[in-house]
Amino acid sequence: MRGLHGKGDVDVRLRCNPIECDGHGLCAELFPERIRLDDWGYPVIADEPIPRDLEQHARRAADACPTLALSLEP
Repeated sequence: MRGLHGKGDVDVRLRCNPIECDGHGLCAELFPERIRLDDWGYPVIADEPIPRDLEQHARRAADACPTLALSLEP
């Protein structure tokens, strides 16, 4: 699949499963460029593709989620 970056790159988006999320807030600490917390401490994620230069930060936030509620999807 060809993304905006060319050369066969796939654009990825960060998603949160609201059923799994317990509102720890670690994701917003690790990836404030795209995640903010609502009034109750749950993530609000920008609904746009993650730029290639921020993808590593998005992966780190998803990997660190205590409930595995965050994922990167093509």
